[in-house]
Amino acid sequence: MKLAKYLSALLVMLVLLSANVIAQEEEMTEEEWQAEITRLTEVKTARLAEKAELEGAIASAKAELAALQAVEDCYKETYRMLGNATEADVDNFRARVKALEAKINRKEEPKEDRQAELDALKANAISALPEFYNKVHNELQRKLDAWIIVPKEVNYTVVKGDCLWNIAKKDEHYANGFAWPMIYRANKDKIKNADLIYPAQEFTIPNLSDEEKAKYDKIRRNYKPAPTE
Repeated sequence: MKLAKYLSALLVMLVLLSANVIAQEEEMTEEEWQAEITRLTEVKTARLAEKAELEGAIASAKAELAALQAVEDCYKETYRMLGNATEADVDNFRARVKALEAKINRKEEPKEDRQAELDALKANAISALPEFYNKVHNELQRKLDAWIIVPKEVNYTVVKGDCLWNIAKKDEHYANGFAWPMIYRANKDKIKNADLIYPAQEFTIPNLSDEEKAKYDKIRRNYKPAPTE
């Protein structure tokens, strides 16, 4: 409002000053005088339009400020209902959710610890905020439920007729007989000769890494049996 008053006063001073200058011009003709008056009138009209535009902008800015204050008050009231939580508490909770989601996405074990972290987030009243509710109470739990823990190794008891090739070829192991060296290396303390294993022996069957699986799959694809005579 102060800006509008200042513009109005400046406009009046400009018109008065211009009129005074015109009156003091002895050589100005009536046509020139009339043209100058017209020009100044146009200037005045333009300035009034600018003034109206500025007043409109000021009114809009005030309305936006009032709306922002109302939103801030709403947040404060919401935080109060969540046990007098502060904006810093919400920021900290947001960081914890983000960190846990990253751990779950990369399957950072132990899974039990990730579930405990999620349970703690669920128990926090801040999780009721719309920003967090679905992710904390639904999305992250679904990701955890879909996270299947595969044992790093399993035990196998040798039966009559077994050989390392056949054990490796079993679907529940590698489904690839060419991977038998993995079993041999994991049980070298029990296997003196790779061609001689005995019923009732207990072997450890380690998991294949992605690199190892690709290696033995490639060997299987490239294998060409010797021609029969």
